[in-house]
Amino acid sequence: MRYTPLEEKIGELARPVIEDLGFSLHHVKVTGEGKTQNVQIMAEDTKTRNLGVDDAAKISRALSATFDVEDPIKDAYRLEISSPGIDRMLISEEDFAEFKGFEAKVETFTPNQTGQKRFRGELNGIEENTVLITTDQGAAEIPFASIAKAKLILTDELIKATAKK
Repeated sequence: MRYTPLEEKIGELARPVIEDLGFSLHHVKVTGEGKTQNVQIMAEDTKTRNLGVDDAAKISRALSATFDVEDPIKDAYRLEISSPGIDRMLISEEDFAEFKGFEAKVETFTPNQTGQKRFRGELNGIEENTVLITTDQGAAEIPFASIAKAKLILTDELIKATAKK
C-alpha cells in the first residue's frame, strides 16, 4: 500500500501516540484539497481488533494535541478516528497471512500479464512478497508492491470468525 508523503508524515506522528495509548495504527488516508482536507486514521485495540467510541475519542484528543504542536497540515482539516471494521482494508503483508481463507478484493497499479488489474477471490496467504489468491478464473499471484488497494469482503464466514475473537 502506497502512502502520499503527507500520509507518511501523519502516520509517523500518529503511530507513537496511538501505541502509547495501547492501540495500533492500521491506516492513514488524507482526502480533499486545500481547506477541505479530511484526515482519516484507523486504529484498533491490539487484543480485540476493535475500537470503541470512547477509545476513538481518546485517540482523537491525543492526536489533536500532537498535530496542534507539529502542524503537519498547514490548512484546516477534519480528523476522523475509526476502527478498520470487519471488512477491513488489507494493508500489510501480515494482513494477507492473517486473513488467509477469507474472500477479498485486490486492485493493482498496473495490469498483470493477462491484462487484469482487479481480483476477487479467496486469499491463500502470502509467500516471498507475493499475495496468493484464487479467483473464478483460477489461481493468481500478485506482487505485494503492485497492490494499490485490497479489502476483505463481508461474508458470513468473516462475521463468524470475527465474533469468535
